[in-house]
Amino acid sequence: MKKRVILAYSGGLDTSVAIKWLQEKYDSEVITLTVDIGQGEEIEPIVEKARNVGAIKAIALDLRREFLTDYAFKALRANCTYEYNYHLSAALSRPLIASYLVKLAKEHNASAVSHGCTAKGNDQVRFDLTIKTLKEDLAIWAPMREWVMTREEEIDYAQKNNIPVPVGKKSPFSIDLNLWGRSIEAGPIEDIEKEPPEEAFHLVVSPEKAPDKPEYVEIEFENNVPVRLNSNEMKPEELVEKLNKIAGSHGVGRSDMVENRLVGIKTREVYEAPAATVLVKAHRDLESLVLPRDLYHFKSLIDEKYSCLIYDGLWFSPLKNALDSFIDSFSERITGKVKIKLYKGNATVVGRSSPYSMYQKDLATYGQNDSFIHNSAVGFIDIFSLPNRVYYRAGHNEKRF
Repeated sequence: MKKRVILAYSGGLDTSVAIKWLQEKYDSEVITLTVDIGQGEEIEPIVEKARNVGAIKAIALDLRREFLTDYAFKALRANCTYEYNYHLSAALSRPLIASYLVKLAKEHNASAVSHGCTAKGNDQVRFDLTIKTLKEDLAIWAPMREWVMTREEEIDYAQKNNIPVPVGKKSPFSIDLNLWGRSIEAGPIEDIEKEPPEEAFHLVVSPEKAPDKPEYVEIEFENNVPVRLNSNEMKPEELVEKLNKIAGSHGVGRSDMVENRLVGIKTREVYEAPAATVLVKAHRDLESLVLPRDLYHFKSLIDEKYSCLIYDGLWFSPLKNALDSFIDSFSERITGKVKIKLYKGNATVVGRSSPYSMYQKDLATYGQNDSFIHNSAVGFIDIFSLPNRVYYRAGHNEKRF
């Protein structure tokens, strides 16, 4: 009886030749999984191609809602940006796709799953960790990691096996796109001394070409989740798609970084994440309005750790689950509206409100309605400075500066 494998299938050259390679290498039947997480492509032609190339079954799933509600919006609760620039768009999609590979392997009695990741990337770790965590006895076959070929060799292999190869000039860039953002690498991007060429960008216009008039957007959160844009209640995918277009048209959401990959190398990465950029900025500002100082400051440590866990492929780890519980404990208070001004590549918070607001004007004002007890300040400072004063007093002749 032939082995059966579930292959994460994008329709590109790598995964198309993988179908034939898996059949030859492992004498296996191949079932493909293609998911829609906002790539902007029609899924049916990809599914049809998988069948034509040799898949015994081609499965397509619309996971846009699940990707946002169960992955991207959970990352938003932790203001996730790896190394302050990357909103983790690709990293967030991998545990979702991998979990469905495992699910389908169980449903179709497959002994293995497969993906098109290379040995130099982070994605292989994210896929493999998720798969091993959810079903550790499931074999993982990675053709691009095991069968190192140049693109020219892949094309020759495809032509010999009657596998359709896209006609036309190939983009010099390697692209990954979903609703939460777009990753761009390779080609001219690898020259870290030069500005990325404009043709690399598709979601975010150059700030120089953005409108000369600003645009304002208002984002409303309920229980730590964005639910309305400009007072209009929207489904998650509608809200993110709309905000991507608005923010991107004003040049908001580009980033350019030298990134520390999990596998130990530094790479130059360019990202577009207009909606994610605006949502994280709005969310962080709302947190500052409703959380006390110590919790707000400690939360920033949680945010950084949460971002690293996602980047490293540890979505299903006990620590990540524990951090979710921590965030759950005050999520109800992350409710309110944030107004943001979009102009020439900048997203600036200009207004905010919340039923849980800790801002009290009578305490903050310097006007006539000031209710702050001014004569308490001297005693507060005296007590607050006491440990420092005692420390240096005990040092006798020690210099204090």
